[in-house]
Amino acid sequence: MASILDSVNQRTQLVGQNRLELLLFRLQGRQRYGINVFKVREVLQCPRLTALPHQSGLIRGVAHIRGQTISVIDLSAAIGGPITQNLDTAFIIITEYNRSVQGFLVSAVERIVNLNWEGVLPPPKGSGRSNYLTAVTELEEQLVEILDVEKILDEISPARAEVSDELVAELAPAAATRQTILVADDSAVARKQIQRALEPMGLDIIVVKDGLEALNKLKELAADCQDISEKLTLVVSDIEMPEMDGYTLTAEIRANPKLKSLSVILHTSLSGVFNQAMVQKVGANEFIAKFNPDELARTVNSYLVKTQGE
Repeated sequence: MASILDSVNQRTQLVGQNRLELLLFRLQGRQRYGINVFKVREVLQCPRLTALPHQSGLIRGVAHIRGQTISVIDLSAAIGGPITQNLDTAFIIITEYNRSVQGFLVSAVERIVNLNWEGVLPPPKGSGRSNYLTAVTELEEQLVEILDVEKILDEISPARAEVSDELVAELAPAAATRQTILVADDSAVARKQIQRALEPMGLDIIVVKDGLEALNKLKELAADCQDISEKLTLVVSDIEMPEMDGYTLTAEIRANPKLKSLSVILHTSLSGVFNQAMVQKVGANEFIAKFNPDELARTVNSYLVKTQGE
């Protein structure tokens, strides 16, 4: 187990190519789950937790780790399962999502696997926990479920999705001409947040669930025109998505003569210098860490204003 923890804590990041690395773990029972290694800061055996008054029942307490106080969420309970009983043998996966750090309490941590996003698929319809899944993949003839962490975090501490009143006044001029943008994100919660943040701008928003669906939609729109900008102004895309990630989507857009003029904003819970380098490598215009509605709206608005001025 020590070697697994060391490999997580010291892992260097992938360089794109539509691949990801998953840290496999279990909650209650035999079902395997996966989390992108890129979002994992550290894995450790569950330390002593301090309970706080009036906290959500899904938060088992806070842990004091390397001078930082981190809320620890019981991941099993958060998706409607039983609470984790034996904290002495449990583990905490310290993660960074949406500009915040949190710990997820899990029963066991297994290993890291390297996969292609093409083998990671949307969850099957009708699956029992499908409302908490963004994707599934198969490993050793067993289904691995990838949880919608943004949904879990939003249920515990809902994020503000509306832009501030001050910014709404600034955005009004950009809504004079109705424009269309495409939003790609595998999280239902994230899609709703983005739509609510951009509502004041009077946009037509095409919403898709992954990079492959986004690319197919763009090709469809561009089929009967010389330049996609005649129909679409901007793409706002997540990075982590089943079948095709945001990096690959951007590279495909830049390689297609009919699509290459599109502006692309990568909007993701991933953060860090590595992502900035990848943004430049694949040719995206902007990188924004989730989720600040004012920052997203202001950035989108700047591209709409620029388009109107051309």
